[in-house]
Amino acid sequence: MGVEKVSDQSFESDVIKSESPVLVDFWAEWCGPCRMVAPVLDEVAGELGDKLKIVKLNVDENPATASKYGIMSIPTLLLFKDGQLASRQVGAAPKAKMLQWINSAI
Repeated sequence: MGVEKVSDQSFESDVIKSESPVLVDFWAEWCGPCRMVAPVLDEVAGELGDKLKIVKLNVDENPATASKYGIMSIPTLLLFKDGQLASRQVGAAPKAKMLQWINSAI
């Protein structure tokens, strides 16, 4: 299962009401570190696809959700579990660190 895109309109159904934990990558097209995180998230999605859903939200196209969760810098990764914000990580991280963060949160 790969990384899906979500929007302000689909956030509630795709993230908040998801039965599995969801990692949301808040990103933008012009953001260099965001582009560095993308392949790492693709790999993580491949490894943890059955335990975790990974989605991307473009902050330029979906400002309401970004503002609701106080996204000040990107990339910001939010981990939702049972409809609640469980953990937050700001900035790019290597895959090993990201897996450690995800596994400690889910």
